Amino acid sequence: MIGRLSGILLEKNPPQLLVDCGGVGYEVDVPMSTFYNLPGVGEKVVLFTHQAIREDAHLLFGFGNAEERAVFRQLIKITGVGARTALSILSGMSIADLAQAVTLQESGRLIKVPGIGKKTAERLLLELKGKLGADLGAGGAHAVPDSQSDILNALLALGYSDKEALLALKTVPAGSGVSDGIKQALKALSKG
Repeated sequence: MIGRLSGILLEKNPPQLLVDCGGVGYEVDVPMSTFYNLPGVGEKVVLFTHQAIREDAHLLFGFGNAEERAVFRQLIKITGVGARTALSILSGMSIADLAQAVTLQESGRLIKVPGIGKKTAERLLLELKGKLGADLGAGGAHAVPDSQSDILNALLALGYSDKEALLALKTVPAGSGVSDGIKQALKALSKG
């Protein structure tokens, strides 16, 4: 199994790269989140990889960090979600956004990703519940505490967009109660 590539970036043709590792050129498919953070052609690149061996092909998928690869591996375990769909999800939303959508069970955010319909979105939310949040909880930065989740849900219920609600949530001090948090978030929204 090829788990990591370190070499010179020869070509960038979204979503595929060509990486020279000791004279061997590896074709690697990457999500756009990784693609945007790549160095220039001719420079050194390091990718965490996932190798998929099928009857008709040997495929290599690359990621900028191990966390992204772990989420990709969680996604492809889900029935009806193949590697292309998983890449599309990781290209369409950040890991933090995906974790938040799973935590809050918001299928609407997943449906915005090309290739994801309502049934697939609901299956993703169901199968990732508890798994994705647990993986990201170890990192600490991506997990949304319960009170923050309640505040976010209240703002969304009041008609604010995801973006507005998340920005307002950042102004609420950690550890605030739900009612105080909602008041502070609404103050921040009224100023903006």
